[in-house]
Amino acid sequence: MRCPFCGNSDTQVKDSRPSEDGLTIRRRRYCPACNSRFTTFERVQLRELTVYKKSGERRPFDREKIARSIHLALRKRPVDPDQVEKLINTIVRKLESQGETEIPTALIGEMVMDGLRDIDKVAYIRFASVYRNFREAKDFEAFVEKMTKE
Repeated sequence: MRCPFCGNSDTQVKDSRPSEDGLTIRRRRYCPACNSRFTTFERVQLRELTVYKKSGERRPFDREKIARSIHLALRKRPVDPDQVEKLINTIVRKLESQGETEIPTALIGEMVMDGLRDIDKVAYIRFASVYRNFREAKDFEAFVEKMTKE
């Protein structure tokens, strides 16, 4: 593993332990070149996934893009980080276990919305406002009204 501080490729693992959900391994690493310490996470990847957009463009699946979107929706919300990590892992596992290697962005967006609805209603509305492209206050009103009926 390359050191993120100096770029040295010869780093040492000082400590390894499973995460709370048991799906990842947390490794504390040490770089002898610059004496820095950093943490890495290792997780199982079942298959290489490709995401295709409405435009027809295809890109490699990026777990971090989902994580950034979720963290942005949850910004300044009182949600446990472990709960967020569990949501991200659940979405990725579902996508990997579907058997398909090409996944539409719409499916990913719906899975994120479903997960956020269970965690935090405000984050759910925030994400939906971007994902569903709300243009004016009426869009928010209609969405919240539909949400409260469910």
